[in-house]
Amino acid sequence: MSHEPRPPFPPFTRETAIQKVRLAEDGWNSRNPEKVALAYTVDSYWRNRAEFATGYDEIVAFLTRKWNRELDYRLIKELWAFDGNRIGVRFAYEYHDDSGNWFRAYGNENWEFDDNGLMHHRYACINELPIKESERKFHWPLGRRPDDHPGLSDLGL
Repeated sequence: MSHEPRPPFPPFTRETAIQKVRLAEDGWNSRNPEKVALAYTVDSYWRNRAEFATGYDEIVAFLTRKWNRELDYRLIKELWAFDGNRIGVRFAYEYHDDSGNWFRAYGNENWEFDDNGLMHHRYACINELPIKESERKFHWPLGRRPDDHPGLSDLGL
């Protein structure tokens, strides 16, 4: 496990904060827990809803559980604010459970980075609601969201 520096580095500009947000979105849309966890410090601290995780192994376990139950997961993140080594993000994602019930989750994240561009604190607040499959808005093949797919603001979310 190698936690190599992850540009862009703080202090962030608007351009580099947007880039950091998109890189995070791309990573999460890979649904690869080991790959995603490498973007965080080895002692990274998370609060995700009412669940807490510290460090690589706990983050990998959390993400593995998440993507084993949140099927066909697709995520869009959008920059909300930034300052120095902190970024605020709003996001939405869609998925279905193993019974075929669809959901859209909305949330906000506060991120704090070290000098190497690795996230060492992540605080996520998330609300979720059931949707009909016909109400889905995130339509692209699993993986990275295509550059021409609308973002959250474009979709009215």
